[in-house]
Amino acid sequence: MWLEKPERIAAFAMLTVVGLLVYAVIQRQVRLYLHDHAQQVPGNKGPTATPTAPVVFALFAPVMLVQFVMDNATSLQGHGIQDHHLIICEAVGIDPAWYQGGAPEQNSLPRTIPP
Repeated sequence: MWLEKPERIAAFAMLTVVGLLVYAVIQRQVRLYLHDHAQQVPGNKGPTATPTAPVVFALFAPVMLVQFVMDNATSLQGHGIQDHHLIICEAVGIDPAWYQGGAPEQNSLPRTIPP
């Protein structure tokens, strides 16, 4: 990257710090929730109650949520969702209904198919 100006270096440093804070908050929330509810999620070496943030992100790699519109009706289809995904969603405050197709307008406006 070409960070020639001090303002750009400062902005890049701020983005890095904010990213690390978000990363730490996700890890902390998941660990607290799992501890409080005596639950575990898959980890690198089997079930764990203290997953790292990279493990939490990796768990969601096979999850897909597809939104499509047909005859002006919006439909959501989730694939690859397992119980541990819903546990993590609850831990970080994401409504599990979002992954079950319950909130079609939550992320963006429906798109129309070109003629």
